[in-house]
Amino acid sequence: MSLGLAGSDRSRCHVTAEALNGETIAAISSPIGEGAIALIRVSGPEAVEIADRIFRGSESPSSLTSHRQHLGRIVQDERVIDEVLLSVHRAPASYTGEDLVEISCHGGILIAARVLGVCLSAGARAARAGEFTERAFLNDKMDLTQAEAVMDLIRARTDLALRAATEQLQGRLGNEAKILREQLVRLIAHIDAAIDFPEEDIAPDADTKLRAVLASIREQIAALLATADHGRILREGLRVVVAGPTNAGKSSLLNRLLGYERVIVSATHGTTRDTIEEMINLRGVPVRLLDTAGLRDSDDQLEEAGMQRTQQALATADLVLHLFDVSAPKPTDSGVARSDCASLIILNKCDLPEHTDWTGESALHISCLTGAGLPELEDAILRCVGEQHLRPESHLAINARHRDCLRRALGACDRASATMAENLSGEYSAVDLRLALDALTEMVGRKGDDEILDSVFQQFCIGK
Repeated sequence: MSLGLAGSDRSRCHVTAEALNGETIAAISSPIGEGAIALIRVSGPEAVEIADRIFRGSESPSSLTSHRQHLGRIVQDERVIDEVLLSVHRAPASYTGEDLVEISCHGGILIAARVLGVCLSAGARAARAGEFTERAFLNDKMDLTQAEAVMDLIRARTDLALRAATEQLQGRLGNEAKILREQLVRLIAHIDAAIDFPEEDIAPDADTKLRAVLASIREQIAALLATADHGRILREGLRVVVAGPTNAGKSSLLNRLLGYERVIVSATHGTTRDTIEEMINLRGVPVRLLDTAGLRDSDDQLEEAGMQRTQQALATADLVLHLFDVSAPKPTDSGVARSDCASLIILNKCDLPEHTDWTGESALHISCLTGAGLPELEDAILRCVGEQHLRPESHLAINARHRDCLRRALGACDRASATMAENLSGEYSAVDLRLALDALTEMVGRKGDDEILDSVFQQFCIGK
């Protein structure tokens, strides 16, 4: 997050690479609040010139060596605003690919705003959300998958998510797409040559060879698509719903897994009337825990509304923990949560005598009171995660936009494959292969796709 000041509330208008060449932007790039240091960034063709106007040190910024910090003061009308460290990063060796100036001032909210105000008064304009990274993309410092990885890196909540974001920031996903695009280009060129120069007798080596090449491309696209759930869970967390009859200990389990008393626990049936959601880091895997209203027959309208929300939570769950009281009789169907996703049966209150209804039941036994069985429960959750979604050995994790592009590319490849199988003219398969190529190009980003770029960069904070 960064402090949004003047200009941050303006409607977003996409800026082309040509327009960027004439504007210099500035923003606070450190989080809101008090700290030791706040960082102000200035980027654009007049960044160094603006620094010359506002910085007083042993040397002027225009004469400073690139990528070195220098002590000095920020002044306005020769009045000292703050003592700072300033560094100049000359194009193209900077984050944005433009001349970039970074000012480290004291970390108070007011002083950071004052320094930013001086930069704006000297000729910069307030940066929009994500505009620094957008300029890096437009200046070919990174592709769009790497730009998206910047926010994944900032938002990472676990080591696994951090590792995946780092891999993507280093260009792994973009490189995979680049390889696929090159393979498609060669395949299309081969087909086009056979169409355009029939007199040269340039024909595909063999239908089987072309189909084998296309099949390989298709398999690689499908493998990338298979990381969609992996990416969603790393970014959003695994949705684990705790469901079951009233008074089974669902809220107690949530408190235990969180490590603190988040939910009020009571022996009264139907205490939880709403869905309560919290995020935990379960051995490197982000997990969104949802405590739900107990399921039972009830005439209470408020409790009934809570149970409807339970059913809604179950519909979107990745994993359901069916929790029951082992000391109570086995409930009727009204106490059993239904879901089509992965699930675990858990018997709570194993510190109490077990009711005969549960004899021989295949389930995990735990006690939220004593903590017994909780490590085994965590193991079971992670086993389900591994079987259903996450593959820790995979460093790729596509997002929803990537998935849409890859699905279109895969569909186009399937149509081209069907065309080849029917021995139709090469023009037909070439059309679909070009559609696949367009979809992969869109994934790494084309500078003319204003709507897509706006959608990506408006998710950033100001100053990044």
